[in-house]
Amino acid sequence: MSNQDRIEALEAGAGVVETRTGKLAGSEKKESKEPEGQMELAFPPTEDEKEQEAVIEAVLFTMGRSVELRQLAAAIGQPEEVARKAVERLTKRYRSARSGMEITQLEDSYQMCTKAAYYENLIRVASAPRKQVLTEVVLETLSIIAYKQPVTKMEIEKIRGVKSDHAVNRLVEYNLVYEVGRLDAPGRPALFATTEEFLRRFGVGSVQDLPDLGPEQEAEIKAEVEEELQLKLEELPAEAAEETAGEDGEPEA
Repeated sequence: MSNQDRIEALEAGAGVVETRTGKLAGSEKKESKEPEGQMELAFPPTEDEKEQEAVIEAVLFTMGRSVELRQLAAAIGQPEEVARKAVERLTKRYRSARSGMEITQLEDSYQMCTKAAYYENLIRVASAPRKQVLTEVVLETLSIIAYKQPVTKMEIEKIRGVKSDHAVNRLVEYNLVYEVGRLDAPGRPALFATTEEFLRRFGVGSVQDLPDLGPEQEAEIKAEVEEELQLKLEELPAEAAEETAGEDGEPEA
């Protein structure tokens, strides 16, 4: 069976597959006694290690997005551990060779990407993508979500001491965070967590790879938050005076 046939069978259970070329492929899911979540394979497993790497390479290139390990395992008809070793060999080969591509791990998924070293060469023949500017406020909010996820807006605002609606909405727009669920509490507030795009943008394989905050960093963040809260408290009397002046014509003595 050709690599293309394997790719088209990759997500047969899902009905359709969106590929890098824009084509759709898929078929009806067959009845199977296999555990839920696994795909029934209609082709013999790939035994040769080099062939396994070739199949995975073809899948990653064609899909053009991150592909879960279980899907790669289905593509070669082997257990996930065999697929993991095959993709690790492929990753090592790309790193050692003079190639413009690399394999990036994102949580339990893998994606074929262009090496960042060749970005300047790429923009000579392609329009430079619009850069998303992350302000200090947005970065601060993103940091809180990354380290505290899943987290609600109320928890973010409690840490920052200010409203964070705009910052969170901006991060959702940039596809760096998303609504992961609802908290089982009055009002059922939304819970936010980081996305795969966040991992790609900041060059980490998973949130567990984020650098630990040392005691000095935690103390510095705490001091900044306390200072910001103090400023807000100092502004309250002035705001109250302005409101009184607006009602009575002049502030109370």
